[in-house]
Amino acid sequence: MRPNILLITTDQQRRDCYGFRGRGVHTPHLDGLARCGTDFRNCITPSPVCQPARGAILTGLLPFTNGAADNGIDLDPEIAEAGFAGHLSRAGYQTALVGKAHFSTKATFAPTGRAECAASSADFPPDWNGPYMGFDHVELALFGKWFPGRPPLRPPQGQHFERWFFDAVGGDEGYRLWAEKTRPATGAHQTWSSALPVAWHPTTWIGDRSVEFIRSRNPNRPFLLWASFGDPHHPFDCPEPWASLHDAAEVELPLHRQLDLERRPWWHRAALEGDPKLDDPVLKRFRKSGTRVLSQTDAQLREMTANYYGMISLVDHNVGRLLAALADSGDLENTFVFFTSDHGDFLGDHGLYLKAPMLYESLINVGLIAAGPGVPKGHQVRNVVSSLDLAPTFAEISCSSPPSAWHGHSLLDRHPSGRPAQAYCEWRVGESRCGV
Repeated sequence: MRPNILLITTDQQRRDCYGFRGRGVHTPHLDGLARCGTDFRNCITPSPVCQPARGAILTGLLPFTNGAADNGIDLDPEIAEAGFAGHLSRAGYQTALVGKAHFSTKATFAPTGRAECAASSADFPPDWNGPYMGFDHVELALFGKWFPGRPPLRPPQGQHFERWFFDAVGGDEGYRLWAEKTRPATGAHQTWSSALPVAWHPTTWIGDRSVEFIRSRNPNRPFLLWASFGDPHHPFDCPEPWASLHDAAEVELPLHRQLDLERRPWWHRAALEGDPKLDDPVLKRFRKSGTRVLSQTDAQLREMTANYYGMISLVDHNVGRLLAALADSGDLENTFVFFTSDHGDFLGDHGLYLKAPMLYESLINVGLIAAGPGVPKGHQVRNVVSSLDLAPTFAEISCSSPPSAWHGHSLLDRHPSGRPAQAYCEWRVGESRCGV
């Protein structure tokens, strides 16, 4: 039987935030995956923000090409279905996505008919599981995060995670616990140790449902599963015991962590302080107030970083559960496993936080780990690759020909001299703010 494919992604994880990269993050399962496979040290995301980066991974096309060039721009379903999920489904694979998709916009003025649109989600019955954007089966967490000051989606709105959380386990008490702090905080931006029980956390739910898919899928057909975790995206709301795993006093801080806009191109200041050139007032307000972070003290940055590390460690724990499920089902030796992120986080580099159109290394280099049949073990690749390379890689694994329109190149290519020496990252904010 053709090999299975497990794609595991995080949201907003820097390339250097793994234990094996020397930064002190507790990631034993990802460290082991790197030892058993190849570490692509310079994997460039096609976009520094979530929605276009994810659309590019799915479609194999740069954001300006597939049309979803910024958050708030929905991916065309026809273009999405021509991506790797639909391609492998047509090639006979069982295709599934569990967790955060973010191919469509959640907050809209009017219903869009999309499963990820808050105003339309109630139109999808509780037993709906796809098809969606080329995937045969989906179990979605809409955005996979909650934000302070923004009410959560409650049933009948929301999708699989929201309905499970509010109807089956946590309810209003769970949401109250999520916002409750377990210890005094420094006032770091969107950072606290959450009292939410880890069993109710979105990361745990995504791990649970992904494991269940591996156990219950048809054993006579190969599968492609995208397990898409919403962390360590802000808010940095790590639950215990993971919030206490890393000592804030011992985390590494950037050497250059002072904002110095006077030494930067003019558009850096415009992006951070100017009025966003956006028509959508909801997205405009969010970009103006929700993603612009005031300077943090060293103590605040340490707390933010320790929580960020803890969120990654919780994901790592669930990566271990997924690998164990593959071993238990007898599929591990016939499964390619890929781990990467949609984009990075400044985490104080250059005095910046979260993400912005400044395409610094910490934001655009997400790194990538690949393991599976024939993949060199304990190997490092320093040549530049792209997240766009995942789609043609999956096509090669499935023994199918990738569409000629796809922009990437298979990561399994045994002749890297034929690969391009560069990778592109694109940004767009309205008509007057574009960059490559």
